Order: sequence, then structure tokens, then C-alpha cells
Amino acid sequence: MTIVLVHGNPETSAIWDDLIPHLISDDVRTISPPGFGAPVPTGFEATMDGYLEWIIDEIRQIDSPVDLVGHDWGGGHVVRLACERPDLIRSWASDIMGVFTPEYVWHERARIWQTPGTGEDSVAAMINATPEETTERFHTLGMSKPIAREVAQAINDDMGRCVLKLYRSAAQPIIGDLFGSLKKAAVRPGLAIVATEDPFVGGELLARKAAVRAGAEVGILKNQGHWWMCTAPESGADLINSFISRVNNI
Repeated sequence: MTIVLVHGNPETSAIWDDLIPHLISDDVRTISPPGFGAPVPTGFEATMDGYLEWIIDEIRQIDSPVDLVGHDWGGGHVVRLACERPDLIRSWASDIMGVFTPEYVWHERARIWQTPGTGEDSVAAMINATPEETTERFHTLGMSKPIAREVAQAINDDMGRCVLKLYRSAAQPIIGDLFGSLKKAAVRPGLAIVATEDPFVGGELLARKAAVRAGAEVGILKNQGHWWMCTAPESGADLINSFISRVNNI
């Protein structure tokens, strides 16, 4: 059994550092989407479909049964793989299920990134902030200082370009139109992780709607925000461990 963790934007795999020691598997791996703590290959298209192809290629290389867990856009890539290539995994978990509903409204920063001109200005400001400023901002939002510091070091021009391409490829109604395909993810056991204080992913109601469509369980992390794996690593790991233990018994 291999647990594979996939992070999102604007992050690196460092966000998992506090969670990993609490997971039950002896084989826990992290993979980093191109532009987000990993190089961007020549010719790579940083769109939803480009990242789907990327994650499929990554998981193909793992021989043991995979329990795939995604956060933020990593969770988006996980859901899309679960829909399109469920044969590659044993189970899946995502904390952004609500974004795959027609009712979902992208958060303010995402809408800025999706707007030509203002999006470029926003990304430039993110890149031009000092590492100290970025570290403090992420720390305020829930990352520990060491994790925030590592993530801050990875923010660069490549990440900025990937942010814009990815979010623009997923503007509504594009991502909401994928709601119908969620039923294909029911082929494998799924878990919709809901951090109740996460302001970016549509809330519990939309997450539950998407989970029903995908045949997934719902796991609640009360009073936790977007970076629940940093603020409540033991609780987050307990949720994942309990789910995987149930998968083991299927």
C-alpha cells in the first residue's frame, strides 16, 4: 500500500511535512505538480487537462496499490484522475470536492487570476514579495514557520505562469460542467475531506453534493481552514487513516 500526497497552489510538498509522520503507511510519497515546487517540462501545458496527463503519468510509475490524497489543486487533479483512470488507484481523497459543482463561485483571488491584465499584476506582486513577507503571510494563514519559509522560496516566474494558465482553464462554467463526470469516480472508494473553515472551496454543502455524485464518504475537520494538514496534522491523518483502514477491509 502506497499513500501518494499531491499539493496545490501556491505550494510545495513541504505542506505535508507535519502530517506524514502520523500516517499509517510505511510507504508515503509526495509528488509535485510542474511549476509548484517542480520544474516545468518543455512543452508542458499548465491547464487542467495538462495536469491530468501529468498525474496519470506519475501514478503509472508506481507498482503497489495507490491511495491518492490531494489538497487544493492537487485535490482537483486527484478527482480528475479518479474519474478518468480509476484503474490506476485503490482509493482517492480530495479536500476541494465542492469546486466541481455548477453552483461553485471561484474565490476572489482566483477570479483576479482568471482576468487578463489584473491576473498578471497579481501574480507579479506575489513573485516580487520578499521571502520574509510571503513566509509571514503563509504563517498567518496556518502554515508553521518552517513550512511557510520553504514554500516561499519556491514562488517564481514558472509558478506564476502556471497559476494563470491553470485557473483560466478552469473558469466557470468549465469546472462546474465536470459535475456529471464525477459518477465515474465511484468505481473506487473516495473521501471528501471538508475543513469547515476553508473559505476557498465552496463549503460543506457543495462538498456533500459532489461527494454524493462521486459515491464518496465525507470526512469533517471541524474548525480547520485551508491548510488543515499544517494546523491539525494528527486530526487530518486520523481521518485519512480511518478511511484507508476501511478500504483495507473491502
